[in-house]
Amino acid sequence: MSELNKLTIAAARDALRAGDTTSAELTEACLSEIDAAGALGAFVHHTPDLAREQAAAADARIKAGDAPAMCGIPLGIKDLFCTKGVPSQAASKILEGFKPEYESTVSQNLFDAGAVMLGKLNMDEFAMGSSNETSVYGNAVNPWKAGNSDADLTPGGSSGGSAAAVAADLCLAATGTDTGGSIRQPAAFTGIVGIKPTYGRCSRWGIVAFASSLDQAGPMTKDVRDAAIMLETMCGHDPKDSTSAELAVPNFEAALTGDIKGKTIGIPKEYRMEGMPDAIEKLWSEGTEMLRDAGAVIKDISLPHTQYALPAYYVIAPAEASSNLARYDGVRFGHRAKLGQGDGITEMYEKTRAEGFGPEVQRRVMVGTYVLSAGFYDAYYNRARRVRTLIKKDFEDVFADGIDAILTPATPSSAFELGADFSPIEMYLNDVFTVTVNLAGLPGISVPTGIDSKGLPLGLQLIGRPWEEGDLLNTAYALEQAAGFAGKPTRWW
Repeated sequence: MSELNKLTIAAARDALRAGDTTSAELTEACLSEIDAAGALGAFVHHTPDLAREQAAAADARIKAGDAPAMCGIPLGIKDLFCTKGVPSQAASKILEGFKPEYESTVSQNLFDAGAVMLGKLNMDEFAMGSSNETSVYGNAVNPWKAGNSDADLTPGGSSGGSAAAVAADLCLAATGTDTGGSIRQPAAFTGIVGIKPTYGRCSRWGIVAFASSLDQAGPMTKDVRDAAIMLETMCGHDPKDSTSAELAVPNFEAALTGDIKGKTIGIPKEYRMEGMPDAIEKLWSEGTEMLRDAGAVIKDISLPHTQYALPAYYVIAPAEASSNLARYDGVRFGHRAKLGQGDGITEMYEKTRAEGFGPEVQRRVMVGTYVLSAGFYDAYYNRARRVRTLIKKDFEDVFADGIDAILTPATPSSAFELGADFSPIEMYLNDVFTVTVNLAGLPGISVPTGIDSKGLPLGLQLIGRPWEEGDLLNTAYALEQAAGFAGKPTRWW
């Protein structure tokens, strides 16, 4: 078989079972692609020896007839996941040299199923960013180009390395994490599928924390079927994570019938933002018609507190980040600043954190510390928590009214140029369609649905009922079938 790295998980699984290829061959195909793709900045820690070892074990397991669906599948792992004996830096200088002595639950679940780790993937520092420009490793670059331009484009953030690696066929799939859109926005920018499951569906144990009440891991894959296969392996109750749900994990792939006749899809009027590009508006309308043609009932709905979602998110997420990042102090692990004569512990903390954290992380820690301070706790943090409750209730009300899923744009634009002169506020607006899903703890998926006038991919987002990822994936599968998106970036790297 040629171009093994371009296979989907489902196709590779079938080929491995049929004896048409081996995990070792799949792995070598991906490793050689990774070696040739340095210009994308996607892989930042390479683990070829471990990959070959895992591939050999997977081949033996397949031969013995005891092989789950993910057995032998070569993956990239986002640098936010702790991987035993492998650098796990969250793309930050402050965690330089940190090699955990334990494995995150999600990566352990994948390895227990026989998956192969090719290496660690680039990301925004501590998952704080929408463009993958805050990484200590340098930028990850989108494999897509706009029209005849040679300008480097963002793959989105924070899971930019994961998105770039999957879109460029450096791996068959990758893990991502999503705090405010960090799986779905990069997926939309690179023409792949990304799903954020219900909060609590995947364990957060061993994933470097950004905002603990919002963070959730999920798969980034080449199509919806692959997302279903990989998500099932990643999920499961974990007693080490108090927010992990003790619920059985269904067979998500079995839910992919493509039949959505009689399903009710909500179209929220509040997502029609002022100044939304015509291409996004057109895509949304076309996606709505695709679902209608597939037999779904389309219904206009209202989510009245949507306009307050971004401000609430940018109070709650930095507040939790400020608390979570307090542990990086130069004492316990990671970077410690060199101290001058007469420097004490206060100077050591200050210098270490000033050197170790990049400007965006510093900004969010400062904002978070401010909104948690004595005089502002009620004015900002508690008010944002109340707004969050109202946003969650908006969704509960529409689901109680018979809505099965909600269709919205995934991003307010296609991928923009790296180095674009955005203010922090303008950059935060990239999350305008995605943060509500995290605030409400709901599952959301981005499906590539079209191409804009510059030849760049665009995605639509489907939001589902809590714990009904199977139903959401099936609706996404119907949308994917109707859209027939088959675009791939032209190789330049």
